[in-house]
Amino acid sequence: MFNKILVPIDVAQSDSGEASLKAAAGLAGATDAQLILLNVIGDIPNLVANQLPTNHIETLKESAEKALNEVASKNGLAAGSYEVQTDQGQIYDKIIEAANKGGVDLIVIASHQPDLSDYLLGSTAAKVVRHAHCSVLVVRD
Repeated sequence: MFNKILVPIDVAQSDSGEASLKAAAGLAGATDAQLILLNVIGDIPNLVANQLPTNHIETLKESAEKALNEVASKNGLAAGSYEVQTDQGQIYDKIIEAANKGGVDLIVIASHQPDLSDYLLGSTAAKVVRHAHCSVLVVRD
C-alpha cells in the first residue's frame, strides 16, 4: 500500500515525533515501506544569520542528523531500516518539497493541542495537510 513514508520530526522538542514515528514504523513494517525521517531547521532572520558563523547551518544539520538517529534508536528502529534527511527553510514548505521529490506516498506528522497562535497562523501539520499531494496521517503527541 505504501512504498515511502516521510516522518517530519522536530528534534528541538524532547519527545516530539515519538508517537508519529511509532505509527509510521508500524505502517512501514506492515507494508514493507521505506521510512524517511526529516528534520527541517526553520528560517533564520537575515539580521541574525549575518552574525552567525558561516558553517552554522551545516553544524545544525549534523546535530539534527545525530538527534534523528538517536530518536530512531530509542524507538527500536534498526540502523539501515530508515533514511535521515535534514533541510533548512520554511518548515511546511520543506516537508512538502521532500515528499514531492522523494516520491513519498504518506506523510506521518505529529500535532499538538492547538493554542491561540495556531488559530491565527495555522500549525505546520495543518499546512502540510492542506498542501500535500499525498496522504497525510496526523498523530496527536
